Amino acid sequence: MEIILYLTGKQSKNYIAEGENIFTSRINHYCKFKVVYFQIKKNRKAQSEKFLKHEEAKLFLSSISNQDCVILLDENGIQMKSRSFAAWLQTKLNYSYKRIIFIVGGAYGFDSELYDRADGKISLSQMTFPHQLIRLIFTEQLYRAFTILKNEKYHND
Repeated sequence: MEIILYLTGKQSKNYIAEGENIFTSRINHYCKFKVVYFQIKKNRKAQSEKFLKHEEAKLFLSSISNQDCVILLDENGIQMKSRSFAAWLQTKLNYSYKRIIFIVGGAYGFDSELYDRADGKISLSQMTFPHQLIRLIFTEQLYRAFTILKNEKYHND
């Protein structure tokens, strides 16, 4: 089983990348995990929201197979507490998916093609965060979920 986080945009600032690296290395003790950055090379400021969402969707979808479980990190997704997320993750790990791919969309959200392909949506908060912070928050929550599943000391109720 492999878990991947797909993102648009540039790689993190150094202080965020340091935190991401810590949690990525910890997650890799439980499963294969990586973060993949996708970049639209065209002049973003001159393009419409619809065009940008479509281009992002094409990039993401070109790297997804039918055997993958695709979860969008979306403001309209379900919200869970950490223990609930761990239980949810365990159910996904029990399926015979090749990979679980979590996707953070661009500034304008997701194209309808991605919504159609997605197997679920999760919201990390009702608040809006910069993409770079979402990267760190998600990797920490994924690590927390694995420690909960393994009954390791990290999460406190």
